[in-house]
Amino acid sequence: MDGEPNTALGQFLRTRRALVRPDQVGLNARGRRRVPGLRRDEVAHLAGVSTGYYARLEQGHQRPTGQTIESLARALRLDHDDATELHRLASSTTARRPRHHGEHVAPHVLSLLHDWTAAPAYVLGRSNDVLARNALATALHGHFAHGDNLLRMIFLDPAGREFFRDRTSTARAAVQDLRRAIGRPADERALRQLIGELSIGSPEFRRSWAQPEPRGVITYGSHFVHPDVGELRLSTEVFTVVRAPGQRLVAHPADARSRSAEALVLLGTLTVRQDERDAATS
Repeated sequence: MDGEPNTALGQFLRTRRALVRPDQVGLNARGRRRVPGLRRDEVAHLAGVSTGYYARLEQGHQRPTGQTIESLARALRLDHDDATELHRLASSTTARRPRHHGEHVAPHVLSLLHDWTAAPAYVLGRSNDVLARNALATALHGHFAHGDNLLRMIFLDPAGREFFRDRTSTARAAVQDLRRAIGRPADERALRQLIGELSIGSPEFRRSWAQPEPRGVITYGSHFVHPDVGELRLSTEVFTVVRAPGQRLVAHPADARSRSAEALVLLGTLTVRQDERDAATS
């Protein structure tokens, strides 16, 4: 899908699937469930599409066909008004404003990023926009609705509360980075807009922003929980991109003999298998 992600469609789909109980659509609801309502794979199964395809719909990176829209409306048990809204959102061509504000990742940095296959790695911009990811980082963050910016992932995305287990230190580190970005002349207006969005959407951010800035460097957390592979205890390494002030390359390697290293291998395998299934069904 070209252009900016259709986030309104993704938000609608997430909201609606959370309202459907598994027993309403003939699914077994026994056992512990991580999400309210239906899981992504369950909606995909009911609508007759691949899980990867449906995930891209929720992420705003896929434009559904008319047949898919009808299938989703049935799967989510939408009434006439909600089905009409689904059609409107799916056909919307209104582009979201660009998030990256002219920041680009240099080709040699992209090459380094994608050559790093053993660990999730991504590039952050001046205001913590995620400018690029390698394949493992894409898989690691694939369940986020607000995956375009680390601060939105932490403070605005429901997935963030389960994913970031070192939430306090991660949130404080992100706020500290944002404070330091304010002192740079570039993109002052965009930063103010981001602060306003976070302040409106997150009481936790408002409290953090109102507190005095702590001394010293606060490190991001390295303890995560992914819905497909479970707990991950990784390192967090941050490298400054010298030729692009404000940009950082972040990597999350695992100890070679740890369970987390095995989980990263599994995550990569699941991603390859899903891509192969998506290619076969596209």
